[in-house]
Amino acid sequence: MRVWALGINGEQRERSFLVDTLAEAKKLRSEARLSVRPEGGMTLNNWKERHWATLVEGVRPATEAAYERGWRLRVQPWLGHRKLESLGVTDIDDAIAGWSGSASTRNDALAVLSRLLEGAARAGIIAANPVRLARRPRQEGAGEVRSRALTAAEVKVMLEFVPDGPHRDYLAALVYTGMRAGEASALRVGDVDLDHGVIHVRRTFSPAGGGRVQEQTPKSHKERSVPLPSSLRSVVIRRIEGLGRNDLVFTGPNGGRLNTSNVRRAVEWEGLRTQLDRPDFRIHDLRHTLATLLFDAGAAANDVQAILGHSSMQVTERYSRARSDAALRANGALNRLLDFPIHQD
Repeated sequence: MRVWALGINGEQRERSFLVDTLAEAKKLRSEARLSVRPEGGMTLNNWKERHWATLVEGVRPATEAAYERGWRLRVQPWLGHRKLESLGVTDIDDAIAGWSGSASTRNDALAVLSRLLEGAARAGIIAANPVRLARRPRQEGAGEVRSRALTAAEVKVMLEFVPDGPHRDYLAALVYTGMRAGEASALRVGDVDLDHGVIHVRRTFSPAGGGRVQEQTPKSHKERSVPLPSSLRSVVIRRIEGLGRNDLVFTGPNGGRLNTSNVRRAVEWEGLRTQLDRPDFRIHDLRHTLATLLFDAGAAANDVQAILGHSSMQVTERYSRARSDAALRANGALNRLLDFPIHQD
């Protein structure tokens, strides 16, 4: 049986179906006007080639690079050959289970798959995006995030290990303000408010491919303010002395841009890991450190969220001990309420 339907470009497209009986053919024909999607036989590979330019339009270069890696290393090998109309939530769950990498890496791959299938759904090629029902890989839990943070004593060890100079200043800024590495690298003199003791985070440096960087708004696309504690204030004052309003605050010894790669090389990162006895310590863990220290100091969750620039309170609360200490608090409450022996002598 042949069925004609309107394709995504407005032209009539033919789909052919093989059925066993005339009755089945008639039933399929009656349903065809509503259910037959003329482009549904297109493979995911074909749709990616057609839709990719639209998908990445307006996204950050780093995001586009993450999408490209997710497609090339995970989505395409598993699902690229499949017809769009044949992809269901079970297929996607199976693919996620088979992908290598961390939860974050697999979620990047799932994001590009979701955007591709969402585009196909909007174009009427498939009925709905099956990724919406898929089980997403779990991110680091609260305990894992907190365990990556340094203690106050370890912060002291780190700063003592790094020689006095621009790299120590940069790392101190990361741990005392919670800025992302790219945000601290892009900080300009005009962003520092010494009168009120705050730093305004207005921009970040993001990789743009080929060793280039691009100045953009922060990850949340919103300006935020972070604290400028007294311990860091003297460092910032020293660094901005004699600079113009648009000059960078944190630069290398020769005035170049700082990034995680050249900082790790300059401070002998493996030696620092050994000193801290943390073989997997990352620069990004300094951001985890501030969030954890703020909670331990009694800061309110909404204040921590504002300082870190988290998109949701759920992300912020991973750093809180509130839930992990629930059993200890419950012990105290029960001991006060049920203060009598269970067995009588």
